[in-house]
Amino acid sequence: MSENASRPRRRYDASKRRERATQTRIRIIDAAGRVFLERGYAGATIPAIAAEAGVAVETVYRAAAGKAGLLAAAVQAALAGGAERAELPVEQREGIRRIIEETEPRKQLAAYAATQPGVWSRVGPLLRVLDTAASTDDALIELQEGHAHQRLVGLRRFTEFLADRGALRPGLTVERATDLIWTICAQANYDALVTARGWSHQEYRDWLTDMLAASLLSSNAEPTRSR
Repeated sequence: MSENASRPRRRYDASKRRERATQTRIRIIDAAGRVFLERGYAGATIPAIAAEAGVAVETVYRAAAGKAGLLAAAVQAALAGGAERAELPVEQREGIRRIIEETEPRKQLAAYAATQPGVWSRVGPLLRVLDTAASTDDALIELQEGHAHQRLVGLRRFTEFLADRGALRPGLTVERATDLIWTICAQANYDALVTARGWSHQEYRDWLTDMLAASLLSSNAEPTRSR
């Protein structure tokens, strides 16, 4: 047996290394989001993102699959309310937990409506960067389609919650109800009412809640309002 083999091995702390790698990736994604917004997709070079994040270029390449991967990660971070929150499963995020745990249908719709102004104010500018550049890159077209599919799947799951509780109005299928939420809560409505017409986020939330309740809920699912 050699002298080196007889020595006890130093315990390797993999958890600390993973934590450092996660924090570095979060910093890179946050930096990438800022650079995409400032410079657009074409102008957001990997060296510029590395400089913004304070890391080496090689570290940025390890964080995501190229610029398209970085934009995808930045979009997910904006949806979640930050790159750190994006590391959590969707069901564990605070806003989503409030929706899932609410049992009264109109309040559940109100909880969902309350998430929308923040979502569109954060992710809308990045999606405009994506839309502008998508025609030049197949990876970005795939990202567009993936974002739309992710949103559709999430809305269908939400609609199924309502259907399972018997909250949907008679004759309204899960598929049609999903289409209604998809349309009522679309980014275009946020842009039209908040960005263009100057509605406050509270006014927009109240409008969404009323529109969703009127379009989706059966009469016995809505609480009686005092006059």
